[in-house]
Amino acid sequence: MNFNPGFDILPTTQPMGFAYGPNVFGPNVENRSLDSIRKSLRDPNCLGPDPVYSIAMDVGKSEHLPLLRQLHLLYGAVTYAAGRLGKEPVRSQGHIHKVSPFSGWSTPEVYEIWSGRAIIYMQEKAENQPGRCFAVLAGPGDVVIVPPYWAHATISADPETPLTFGAWCDREYGFEYEDVRAHNGLAWFPVISENGNIEWLKNDKYLDCELILKSPEIYSQLGIDPGIPIYTQFEQNPEKFGFVPRPQIVKEIWEGFIP
Repeated sequence: MNFNPGFDILPTTQPMGFAYGPNVFGPNVENRSLDSIRKSLRDPNCLGPDPVYSIAMDVGKSEHLPLLRQLHLLYGAVTYAAGRLGKEPVRSQGHIHKVSPFSGWSTPEVYEIWSGRAIIYMQEKAENQPGRCFAVLAGPGDVVIVPPYWAHATISADPETPLTFGAWCDREYGFEYEDVRAHNGLAWFPVISENGNIEWLKNDKYLDCELILKSPEIYSQLGIDPGIPIYTQFEQNPEKFGFVPRPQIVKEIWEGFIP
C-alpha cells in the first residue's frame, strides 16, 4: 500500500480483507457479494468478482477505542476486488445514510483513499429530480466528504488495482437503499470505455440533471489539514471530526456544500 493511514492495518487479497497489526483492533470483515449489489448496477445480470468488496467497520488503535465510543465516532476500512462488473467498474451499491438516533440527522462521511484510484459519486437526493450530481476523482491521500442526506456510491477508477480506503462515520451508522433501488440505481452509471476510461451514462429513471466531474476540495472550513492522515488528525485533535456524529454543529456549511 502506497499510503500510511496512520495506524497498522493492511489490505489482503487471499482472502480479501484486512490484517491488523499489534495494538490495533478490528472485526472480521463483512463481505459484499455480487448478488447483494445487483439491483444498483446498470446490468444486474453481469459477471464480476465475488465478493466485490470487504468492509471492516470499527478499526483503529486499541488505546483509542474508549474515546471513539465516547465521541460516537467510528473508523471504517473498505477494500475492493480488482476487475470489472460487466462494463462497469467495481463499485458499491448506492445508498443514503440513515438518520442517526444520536443526532437526528443523516450523517456525513469523511473518506480517505489509501490505494488505487476512486470516484466518489454523489447526488443531493434519490428522488426523480436528484439535484446536483458530482463525481469526485481521488487518489492516495485525498480526502472527500459526502454531506448529510446525499445518495452516494464509491467506484474503483482503475480495474487493474484494488481500491482501499478509510472513512470516519457515525457510530450508529446505517444505510437506506429503498429510494435508490426504486430508481434502479443512482442518476449516473460509470462505464469503462474500450480505451479504459470511465464514461458516464444517464439513468433514465431520473429527470434531466448535469454531472459535474471534479477533483477533491480542500475542506479548510471544517479544519481538515491536507496531507495528514485523517486518523492522525483525530489523534492530534479528537474533537476535529465531531461534525460527523453531530452534523448539526456545522449546519451552515452543508447549505450549498461542494464536495
